[in-house]
Amino acid sequence: MKRALICGVSGQDGSYLAKFLLEKGYEVWGTSRDAQARSLTNLSYLGIRDRVKVISMVASDFRSVIQAISQSDPHEIYNLSGQSSVGLSFDQPAEALESIATGTLNLLEVIRFIGAPVRFYNASSGECFGDIVTGLADENVPFQPRSPYAVAKSTAHWLVDNYRSAYGLYACNGILFNHESPLRPTRFVTRKIVRAAVRIAQGADEKLTLGDMAIQRDWGWCAEYVDAMWRMLQLEAPEDFVIATGEANSLNDFVESAFSQLGLDWRQHVVQDAKLFRPSEIRYNCGDAGKAQRILDWSAQNKMRDVIRAMIHYERQLTERN
Repeated sequence: MKRALICGVSGQDGSYLAKFLLEKGYEVWGTSRDAQARSLTNLSYLGIRDRVKVISMVASDFRSVIQAISQSDPHEIYNLSGQSSVGLSFDQPAEALESIATGTLNLLEVIRFIGAPVRFYNASSGECFGDIVTGLADENVPFQPRSPYAVAKSTAHWLVDNYRSAYGLYACNGILFNHESPLRPTRFVTRKIVRAAVRIAQGADEKLTLGDMAIQRDWGWCAEYVDAMWRMLQLEAPEDFVIATGEANSLNDFVESAFSQLGLDWRQHVVQDAKLFRPSEIRYNCGDAGKAQRILDWSAQNKMRDVIRAMIHYERQLTERN
């Protein structure tokens, strides 16, 4: 039986990946900053809480990383930990760099130090490309990060590249563009939009306040993207891959779709506030996953409107239970 260690198992990606690997017959271990205090609600929602062995690990603490890897003795490590919010990184840039870049460095160093044939997946990001301006970004487009989060992800990406070439590690980057699910934290704009739309459809008298609605993003479905992560580690040799839908939509499109699927006119319920604009924003961001389709036999089946439909279904169930 293969063993996998998922760093950041309590997050959106970590939880869906844990479910995916369990269905593949893996023994799954996961890390959280404080495994004893965490409620691990995402794992519970997916019905797998009792099947994942959760241990404490702080990726920025080298000793903590050694202990976690020694205890779990994995064949595969998936690095999904670290700060996950672009907006938050502007307020906490040091935390972004430490949790993402230093955390990735520690994991790579421990793998090199123990000398075991561990396969390592690192969560890179489409945010690293910055403003693409026109067309789609593939693996050959240079990085131009425009946030502390993207700077940290770019640093981690090149650390993986360096350890792969310098030390022969099986290490790869998944350059994932935006991917959503009902497990997104409520601070993320996609979940914020869907939650508000469902409440308003159920009679709430409120306004949804948003920032720049002209930005365009490539939104996919998280449960499909974790499949791509796994496929990367099954190749004979490690390679980096862009994972995306290849379809860009504006935040305005996202809002319009969410409200229209609930029979609402978004213009009656949404206001824009310049205070929510980021200091540095990406206007257009969209990925080309052609290499993933050719080599991994992977392509996105769900696009933005499909993702919204699934998130609305979840929010309706949540409000009914509450």
